[in-house]
Amino acid sequence: MVTRRLDGMLHGSYLGLLPGIGSEPAGSREYRPGEDEVRRMDWSVTARTTVAHVRQVEADRELSTWVLVDATASMDFGTAEFEKRELAVASVAAVGFLTTGAGNRLGAHLLGPDGVRRFPARGGRNHLLGMLRTLLAVPRSAPATEHVPLADAIDGLHRAVPRRGLAVVVSDFLDGLDSDGLGPGAPDWEQPLRRLAARHQVLAVQVRDPREQELPDVGLLTLVDPETGRRREVPTASRKLRERYAAAARTQQASIDTALKRAGAAQLSLRTDRDWVADIVRHVYAQRRLGRASRTGVRT
Repeated sequence: MVTRRLDGMLHGSYLGLLPGIGSEPAGSREYRPGEDEVRRMDWSVTARTTVAHVRQVEADRELSTWVLVDATASMDFGTAEFEKRELAVASVAAVGFLTTGAGNRLGAHLLGPDGVRRFPARGGRNHLLGMLRTLLAVPRSAPATEHVPLADAIDGLHRAVPRRGLAVVVSDFLDGLDSDGLGPGAPDWEQPLRRLAARHQVLAVQVRDPREQELPDVGLLTLVDPETGRRREVPTASRKLRERYAAAARTQQASIDTALKRAGAAQLSLRTDRDWVADIVRHVYAQRRLGRASRTGVRT
């Protein structure tokens, strides 16, 4: 079903996941200090616009895509059509479908309760399907189980993949936040992600559930932290409490959004209560528009 829907809406092209994957010239965009290589400066466009620009690139004939999938305890949560972990696997299926073929290869690092499991980069539909079956079979983490931090997993991916390509990190990005995202500090994973983005095109797929954004008015509700197992009784009938919760969630999300942007990663947000295929299609078409605009010199 995933393959049929994506193929009908996107015609199976990976060129829209991110603008400028590969090594062939494809226009210019503004230079991002600390993220872009000076050797890719487009001096003619820089002189014409008086704003520093770098050359963008078209997709290579062969693309190596690496996916880091977060399957830790916080991903076992879901109150809508899917759990977050199921949506994470679905997003890997979409990335795999959009990037496999024509000599392209897909590899993965799986961050689970037993550490990081690595899948070598290979091509073909059977490889993708086998990887998806393994991801679906990952056991759930028991509460208070120690796991490899997301920051360390991203660093591990950076060390393991020296050749430039597409790196996709699928997570809720809740691990490593300063005071649960309410403090002033940057998330622990921001610097590792920045290092990854200095070498690869990076797509951050954030998986969320609506109850992480707002609480329903259902009376006394028992909330359980999947990472620690701690329980708390919450009187959701209180409007002020629900408003404070929603405000804190917005602050947390803003912290994640800002960190991903600073790291130089493109961001795709998926929710368990939305049509995730349609959200991916919208993202792809938006990236294609950005790519066309950069090639024609039109700023969006």
